[in-house]
Amino acid sequence: MAKWIPLWLHKLGSPPTFYRFAGAMRPWAMGLALLFGAIGLYGGLVLAPPDYQQGDAYRIIFIHVPSAWMSMFVYAVMGVAAFVALVWRMKLAEVVAMESAPIGAAFTLITLVTGSLWGKPMWGTWWTWDARLTSELVFLFLYLGVIGLYHAFEDRRQGARAASFLAIIGVINVPIVHYSVVWWNTLHQGSTVNIFGHSKMPWDMLWPLLLMMLATKCYYAASLCRRASTDILALEGGKDWVREIAQTEAGR
Repeated sequence: MAKWIPLWLHKLGSPPTFYRFAGAMRPWAMGLALLFGAIGLYGGLVLAPPDYQQGDAYRIIFIHVPSAWMSMFVYAVMGVAAFVALVWRMKLAEVVAMESAPIGAAFTLITLVTGSLWGKPMWGTWWTWDARLTSELVFLFLYLGVIGLYHAFEDRRQGARAASFLAIIGVINVPIVHYSVVWWNTLHQGSTVNIFGHSKMPWDMLWPLLLMMLATKCYYAASLCRRASTDILALEGGKDWVREIAQTEAGR
């Protein structure tokens, strides 16, 4: 089955190659995250006009919506990486899956907290067992379950394999969260942004939101590179290429 994996992925799957790639990519990704985030927040909090119904209260969407998107995106990445890890036994895929979980959990927690802050003035309550809110809470439990299961084993690779099964099972929640406002009668408003089509949101509100989406994705890339690089060094400890890095760092 390995013949179905592209050659570039084979090369990137090598721990030394990935470590060098991640080290080169991380500062660029974090720099873009800070740039896009600063411009997006300024555009959303200062330049965008008040909403004709919600007034200035709607501005929390510039944090809430990108975080919600990322809670699904990171889980999808984690699920794909977990599948690759189980089928092709790629060590790097295990690392990507396991190190994505804490980042995704953080985005999901931000989504739930900002959603509650938004829901109080809009719905009159901090929380309701709405289909979208409940399925998003399930995401948090799945992320925490993957993290807990991974650390429950002394053998880290055995823990990663067990957690990967849970991650794959949980992928079913991705379309549930996305389509919950369509499938069920829900308090949560429907989608107003369509990346590949017409959006209901005016452009002066939309462009800051899209920049924040790019900022969160760049942050995820930077954070994943940092976490995965550290994990790779721990897993590969004692190998020649790790010793070389340690000697180089010690000589500086």
